[in-house]
Amino acid sequence: MRKFTVVMLSLVLVLGLVALATAKHHAVKVAEKEGVGSYLTDTEGKALYWFKNDSPGKSACAGGCIQKWPVYYRETVAPTGNLKAEDFGTITRDDGTKQSTFRGYPLYYWSGDEKEGDTNGQGVKNVWFVIDPGNFPAH
Repeated sequence: MRKFTVVMLSLVLVLGLVALATAKHHAVKVAEKEGVGSYLTDTEGKALYWFKNDSPGKSACAGGCIQKWPVYYRETVAPTGNLKAEDFGTITRDDGTKQSTFRGYPLYYWSGDEKEGDTNGQGVKNVWFVIDPGNFPAH
């Protein structure tokens, strides 16, 4: 019986660590940067962007656009801090792939961001922006 208890406790510990690692992988947090302000990032600190030509529930970025602005998708998003789970969702794009959303708007990465804290996509062609969760959507 004691051996069974040790095995079960070990299993529970392993499952707990897996759940914690999975939640971290799906975390979205808020970063702060001088000149940019507050903005959403993934768990690794990579900036998340929105496209001004999108509408709630619909992406206008397709074809070559996706090469420069890769889709951000997580089956579930684990918001941190003051972010709310109900602000995040998922859409199915015209090509059948899934994309995570924030307040209905599709989320993207910028291919020109290489490391944590990069926000090189901010303001590109005056239609791509980081997301300030305290002031979004801002038109």
